[in-house]
Amino acid sequence: MQNNKNDSKVIIALDYADAASALKLAHQLDPALCKLKVGKELFTAAGPQLVEKLIAKNFKVFLDLKFHDIPNTVKNACEAASNLGVWMLNVHASGGSAMMQAALEGVSKTNNQPYLIAVTVLTSMNQASLSEIGIENSVENQVLKLAKLTQVVGLHGVVCSALETQMLRNQLGNDFCLVTPGIRPANVNQDDQSRVVTPSQALRSGASYLVIGRPITQSANPLNALEEIHAECVNI
Repeated sequence: MQNNKNDSKVIIALDYADAASALKLAHQLDPALCKLKVGKELFTAAGPQLVEKLIAKNFKVFLDLKFHDIPNTVKNACEAASNLGVWMLNVHASGGSAMMQAALEGVSKTNNQPYLIAVTVLTSMNQASLSEIGIENSVENQVLKLAKLTQVVGLHGVVCSALETQMLRNQLGNDFCLVTPGIRPANVNQDDQSRVVTPSQALRSGASYLVIGRPITQSANPLNALEEIHAECVNI
């Protein structure tokens, strides 16, 4: 998926335990320079009301709940998420084609038409992690297998490590959305991500959007940190 210069490629992960902290950060940011990701911890603590407040502040919201359940449950959950007005939501590709098709059905029943993407292999996982749960494919082959399935079903894209982005871009074409977590500017702690790259490396390899958390959220000046990363992205 090729993005124009006015479409910010930065998605800030609101990895907070409460609404007040998330809203405090949002007040310091510019919605023209970023989108916001609400994950499981924050959504469980703050609920859909927080998502609605962020959207009211003109932020595009990626609801990162990684639905993975029986098809009908996922369909209803995706319909409910879409009705919140989110810009993007996701499911686990490992739920299979029937589940992903049901997710599409749920999204299609709403007036809002968010991007629906799938998680391939979590960036916290490596080869040993896959072997532990009985998957003998290499990380790269498992990512490619799940991404191809996602594309065949008709979802808009996948979440993947930036280390697989170039491979997926070459295999799946320019119109497939690739959302890459594990992004760390140079000389920043990698924290709990096993497979990470810098923003410029990720974009050059074909990433559509970059999920960035602590380098911005834990900065003494979050807006300045965002502006620096955004400037790096628009110059790629």
